[in-house]
Amino acid sequence: MGTLDYYAAIARLAPGALALSAMRRVQGVARQARYRRRERADEAVLLEAYGVARAEDLAVRALDQRASRVWCEVSQRDSALEALFAIPGARERAQARAHAALRQEWDVFGTPVSFGEGRPVDWSLDVVSGHRYPLAPVERMAAHASGNDPKYPWVLGRLDSVLALAQGAWVAGPGDERSRLTSALVMQVLDFLQANPVGQGVHWTCPMEVALRAANLAQALVMCADAPLARRPEFLVPVLGALVDHSAWVAAHLEDRGAVPNNHLVSDYVGLLVVGLLFPELPGASRHVALAVRGLCEQMAAQVHVEGTSFEGSIPYHRLAVELFTLAYVVAKGAGVPLGFAYENRLRRMFHATRAWCSETGLAPQIGDNDSGRVFPWRERGDTEQGYLVGLGAALFADPGLGGGELPDEAAWLLGRQGLERWRRLPPAVAPLSVSFPDGGFHVLRGGGAVVTVSAGRQGQRGVGGHSHNDKLSFELHLGGRPVIVDPGTGSYTRDPALRNALRSTAAHNTVQVDGVEQAPLDPARLFALPEDAKARMVAFLPSQDVDRLRVRHDGYRLLPAPVGLERAFRLDRRERALTGADRFIGTGRHEVVGRFHLPDAQARRLAPDAQVLARARRAVEGPVEFEPLAVELGPAGAPLAWLLLEAGLGGELVPSRYSPGYGRVVPAVAVEFRRRVTPPLVLKWVVVFR
Repeated sequence: MGTLDYYAAIARLAPGALALSAMRRVQGVARQARYRRRERADEAVLLEAYGVARAEDLAVRALDQRASRVWCEVSQRDSALEALFAIPGARERAQARAHAALRQEWDVFGTPVSFGEGRPVDWSLDVVSGHRYPLAPVERMAAHASGNDPKYPWVLGRLDSVLALAQGAWVAGPGDERSRLTSALVMQVLDFLQANPVGQGVHWTCPMEVALRAANLAQALVMCADAPLARRPEFLVPVLGALVDHSAWVAAHLEDRGAVPNNHLVSDYVGLLVVGLLFPELPGASRHVALAVRGLCEQMAAQVHVEGTSFEGSIPYHRLAVELFTLAYVVAKGAGVPLGFAYENRLRRMFHATRAWCSETGLAPQIGDNDSGRVFPWRERGDTEQGYLVGLGAALFADPGLGGGELPDEAAWLLGRQGLERWRRLPPAVAPLSVSFPDGGFHVLRGGGAVVTVSAGRQGQRGVGGHSHNDKLSFELHLGGRPVIVDPGTGSYTRDPALRNALRSTAAHNTVQVDGVEQAPLDPARLFALPEDAKARMVAFLPSQDVDRLRVRHDGYRLLPAPVGLERAFRLDRRERALTGADRFIGTGRHEVVGRFHLPDAQARRLAPDAQVLARARRAVEGPVEFEPLAVELGPAGAPLAWLLLEAGLGGELVPSRYSPGYGRVVPAVAVEFRRRVTPPLVLKWVVVFR
């Protein structure tokens, strides 16, 4: 963020943001100065806070005398297990997660790592590069050094595994198995705390990670409140002290200094809220809860549009936002702390937005960044899986517009018996319809077994860029719940800046590129900034019984020497089971145009379409059109999913491409590419016919 043009762009997009950022930086310096003068949470401080004379008495005051009814309380265990056991396979999934945590196994963005039961964990290891981050004060660390990625050790250090062990202990019931899992939890927590002193090492470089680790640690401790090992002073004193230290660190390092605070700040508040409500006697807890409640309500209004979409400019990041705001809501409600009607109403709309773009199999389009980020650690989920949120929203709000799906494991853990009963009483909701989210910039056409999600809106984070890509007028197509034409994903952030920029470039998306120019300039030095040059927007959205129409536009090529405006019209024909596209160029001069359709794999071939496919394509297109003699058959040979037909004169070749199904993974794929020199005004057409 160190260049003048960045700040000039911020000043243009959000005139008051720089002044607010400067003020927050001054406040942050003051917070950190107070943090350095604070009294550390040693045993004496904890005894005074809980009003006891001996460490042996801490467990009674901290773990037994609880007025709240938060999901993780021991008093809620039977309720949670009743709901969990009503879900086929949920008990087994919890046991499997617990035993993986017992063996100290992690799946780190597709790379497995195992340290073995009872052995020390190499908490600072980047499992891909082999780099070990030093145990140095965070102000002297370069967490994002080239070739390394701190997100890899952060997967370990968030301590999702501790919650998995606590889950397993609940499912196991009294006996040796519960004791074994609780013992592993105690040893793993103490191992982490000893290996990662406050303010030193990679696990203290990101306040978001500190906050979410504190939330996990607090919830796991409450889940094991009746376990003898968890009540011993040798464990309880350092863990309570760690919760104080974590909360104080987060409060002193709030991620509110950027021009536009984002999901990191929400995470900070969630951590403060969870710890403060579960352990209200801890030093600073009441102050942190008040700060978090106010901050969460402010950020819900700032980071979630009225229509229910996240302001991040990314559908995968919408999942992260839903989980963050939901965890805060559930814990606050269980503790009797209201977040207000406006918060609840907008959270409910977030679940409805999720339902709108999910396919029948619960997969969401991968538009915008996807770092596979989650907050809920109660069940493993696919990198683009979001359908479980719909069932959670149904059980949380008893919302008939979300009913009819499956009750997810997450709902059983968070909502227990009441959530199960609310979910059971709901009738199936009507099938989701085509819908436009103009504020979020996502537009969804549904029907004929297809879900088409189009990107056309402002860059994320109020135009700063953040997690947006140069994907305007691009789309993702799912057929029968299976991704067929895809956004290629994210791949990497700081480990491989070249890959990062390649996968967020115009060429990496299912749109047209003019004269090899980006829709908006990509600065290699700023991996999370993307100017608002494209000014993408929805022009018209016209759903009907048989045919849905959508017209979208962007002005990213208006600055060319010979300016060009670009408009794309989508037409989803449910009768013919076909999606047609028309790319209209308006402007002057002669231009080299390249259009691309990216696939998730290499399963495609060029061949002459049969008469039925060709006839359906001609009926689906408005106006006469001749097609190239060869179409592209998409999907497995012998069992194709669709056929892509291009207007005559566009050619069409299969070219090598890359697809990232989740953060840290990139696999070979192919794209369909056409090239043509054009002189506007001109319209180019293409059709996808579904099997």
